[in-house]
Amino acid sequence: MDPVEALRELGGVATFGELIACTTRSELDRAVHQSRILKPRHNRYCLSTADATRRAVAATGGTASHLSAAQEFGWKLKHDPVKPCITLPRSARKPSGSYELHWADLSDRERRRNVTSRTRTVIDCARSYDFDVALSVADSALREGILDQDDLLVAAARSPRTGRARAQRVAQHASRLRANPFESCLYAIAITVLGLSVKPQGHVPGLGFVDLLDRVLGIVIEAESLEHHWTRAGLQRDVDRYTTAARLGLVVVRFTWADVMHHPDDVATALADVVEWRTMQAVGRHGLAA
Repeated sequence: MDPVEALRELGGVATFGELIACTTRSELDRAVHQSRILKPRHNRYCLSTADATRRAVAATGGTASHLSAAQEFGWKLKHDPVKPCITLPRSARKPSGSYELHWADLSDRERRRNVTSRTRTVIDCARSYDFDVALSVADSALREGILDQDDLLVAAARSPRTGRARAQRVAQHASRLRANPFESCLYAIAITVLGLSVKPQGHVPGLGFVDLLDRVLGIVIEAESLEHHWTRAGLQRDVDRYTTAARLGLVVVRFTWADVMHHPDDVATALADVVEWRTMQAVGRHGLAA
C-alpha cells in the first residue's frame, strides 16, 4: 500500500510500527525522502499538510486552531485539513491567502504558543464540523491521556450558545476506547441506526474484545483494516475468530475503511437490515418459521 494512503487511513499520524504493517520500509523511506510524508520526531510520521500550518501561522500572525491544532498535537483525524485552520484576535483584519479563518478571543498562552489549548481545540471542532469529524478529534484527544471526558463535558456546557448542543453531543459520546478515526466514524454511523445500541470495545467471553458490540441483539461490528489481515497468520486469526463468533450465535458485520469513509449510507443500510433480521429472530417471527 502507498505510504501516504496508509498514513491517511491511520488518521494522518502514525508510528513506524503502524505504518510498516501496511507498507514496506523502502516505500516509507522513499516517501519521507520525497517529502510526501514528514518525520517531525523519532518514531512519528505525519502528512505533509502539517508543514503548511506552521507557514500559515507565520504568514497571518494568527494561532493554529480547529483541525490544524489537532494535527499539531499529533491527534489522529478523519481527514487532514483542506486549508490551514487559523484563529485570529477579534480585532484582526482578514489576511490574504487561502485559509480556514476564525475570529475569537485568544489567551496569552495560546498566542505565545501559536496553537489553541487542547480542550478548546476539541470544542472548536465539535462546534464547527460534522459529528464524525469532531468525534474523531475528541476520541483522539482522550486517548492521549491529558484530557478526560469530564473536561470535555464541562467545556462543552460552558461553550458559546451557537454550536453548544453540537459540542455537548460530541462530549457525551467521546471515548478513549475507540482506537482510531476509522472506529470513531463507524460508531458515528452505528448510533444513527434505529434499534441498534453499541458499546466500543465490548468484551465477549471466549472471543475477547470487539470494536462495537450490541449485547442484546448479539451483533458484533468490526472495522477491518489492512494492517491486521494481509498475511497468512492474519487470515488464520480471522477464520478462528469468526468461527468462534458463529459458535456463540453472534452475527459479525465487517466494514472496510473505504466503506465507512466513502459509503456511510450503505453501511447504515446494511446495519439496519441486520438489526431488523435479529429483532425478528428475537421474537420468533423470522421467515424460516413459515
